[in-house]
Amino acid sequence: MRLALMTINGCFPVKMAKQKIIFQCTECGSRCSKWAGQCSGCTQWNTLVEVIDEGLPTASRFSGFAGSAGQQGVISLSEVSADEVARFSSGLNELDRVLGGGMVPGSAVLIGGDPGIGKSTLLLQAMVALSQQLKTLYITGEESIQQLSLRSQRLQLESDQLQVLSETALSRIFAVAQELQPKVIVIDSIQTVYTDQLQSAPGAVGQVRECAAQLVRFAKQTQTTIFLVGHVTKDGALAGPRVLEHMVDSVLYFEGDAGSRHRIIRAIKNRFGAVNELGVFVMTETGLQEVKNPSAIFLSRHDSEVSGSVVTVTREGSRPMLIEVQALVDESHAGNPRRVALGMEQNRLAMLLAVLHRHGGVSMVHQDVFVNVVGGVRITETAGDLAVLMAILSSFRAKPIPKTWMVFGEIGLAGEIRPVQNGEERLREASKQGFNKAIIPRANAPKMFDSALEIVLVSTLEEALSALIQD
Repeated sequence: MRLALMTINGCFPVKMAKQKIIFQCTECGSRCSKWAGQCSGCTQWNTLVEVIDEGLPTASRFSGFAGSAGQQGVISLSEVSADEVARFSSGLNELDRVLGGGMVPGSAVLIGGDPGIGKSTLLLQAMVALSQQLKTLYITGEESIQQLSLRSQRLQLESDQLQVLSETALSRIFAVAQELQPKVIVIDSIQTVYTDQLQSAPGAVGQVRECAAQLVRFAKQTQTTIFLVGHVTKDGALAGPRVLEHMVDSVLYFEGDAGSRHRIIRAIKNRFGAVNELGVFVMTETGLQEVKNPSAIFLSRHDSEVSGSVVTVTREGSRPMLIEVQALVDESHAGNPRRVALGMEQNRLAMLLAVLHRHGGVSMVHQDVFVNVVGGVRITETAGDLAVLMAILSSFRAKPIPKTWMVFGEIGLAGEIRPVQNGEERLREASKQGFNKAIIPRANAPKMFDSALEIVLVSTLEEALSALIQD
């Protein structure tokens, strides 16, 4: 097999074996030696992408790296040591929380988000903090080193110990990494990296998949933590093949409204911690600052009581968080009333309005209904159902709900108020924030709860609406 010899300034030569290129269907997995517009296996069009035919064992690509995985052979699972994974801090507590308590050696983390949301800023701050105690390498393929330096100066970061490299060729990235042997590497971004073994352009499906696979394999075999920055599509999903998310250990999404300074990082997948864990930052002139008490920033704290506003407690990962749900009900002047939901599912809003009509006797057939979760937070659980309906009813009747009230509970199709998980933790968070009354499901009644918080227990929608009217 013919060998290609490549060098890089300051690094030793690396021998790369020329691999056989084939084309694989992304739909059915069929393979062929030449590209065709239509797959012969599933008859789908434009689904064939370049891949490397694995003629050699996987570990042979990095035989020079210490700690190669997959060489122990088959053993019994009971013989494997189940010691706790040793983690190290990134220097940002909110990022550590989302990662499950810190970084894991040998893990691959994919972080995505809209352009300009702050992905590079977040990772640059973390890498500068890590560089004070560990050897780190920041590889940029989208910016020049001068641009990275200007950002570091603008953020007032002490980046003397941070090693940076502007490179997009995967072979040269591996050569530098093998020489420096850093503990943490950032690749910004995976869509700019390419391998000479494929003929397609950087960012193509085959290039992204092959480069990501080799980087993940490198991380496992060298116990190096690797961060991959990923682009997103206009729909907000990570660009490239879906298999990219399956390859890595953790997938993080960096979110935020265009007009808001608040940024939220959420774990969608995490092999070393809880999913849907949430970290909150605020964007300032000197970079991203951690928010220690997210409940305080997501509550409007109106000067006076207003209708259509209710506070609920949602749970993101291991963190209970108070958020404000706002609703606006107005007479519709169109034949088809509007149902707009920001921060929750549109279909769930329609279902809750149907339950309100059937079991609460309140019809919204001639009303436009708008629901918004303050701060750009998205309610991903059913505990906010009762708060949404009470906010809608408060706006419809122009009856404000006291600012010191808190509501949570799931609503069933039969009009029952169903319990939610971790009820006592939610009550403690509300009490800590100064709330004095809570309307909760009867099944969530706390057994031992020493607090001045008045608790109103309800089991049906009718009881919840009665508690609102009696005030």
